[in-house]
Amino acid sequence: MNDRQEPEWLDALGRCGLEVTGKAASDGPPVNAAIYAVSGFEVEPVTATPASSPHAADELDEAWHRHAAQVSLYGEHGEFLILPPVPGGSQVGWVRVKDPVGKNLPSRICAATGSPEFIAVSVNGRHLCATSVEESDYWVVVHEF
Repeated sequence: MNDRQEPEWLDALGRCGLEVTGKAASDGPPVNAAIYAVSGFEVEPVTATPASSPHAADELDEAWHRHAAQVSLYGEHGEFLILPPVPGGSQVGWVRVKDPVGKNLPSRICAATGSPEFIAVSVNGRHLCATSVEESDYWVVVHEF
């Protein structure tokens, strides 16, 4: 059937301005391990921004991009892996993407999905940089596998 709609997760990534370059489920760390690295009980953020701050979105964008660069998230061609930031995205698994826009990714994800939360890892699956919403703060979390 040629008029099939693309999956919701693929559409969402496109609305975030991300270019899907391939499904890469086997390259990333176990999805549950990545989720736990961001939402586990003892997780500490590298940056916490009060959501009530007048420039919270801008601060989150800047902090995520700064930390993503510091942990070598981006591969040789600017690629990284992301769990689609939609309901059921963890079942889809890691998707290889490029960000041709190169800035404001948390804000673009929030505009497309209603939340700035997402988990990204380097193509080799070793370096994680994610955003989460915890109580009244936006967090940037980094982790190495």
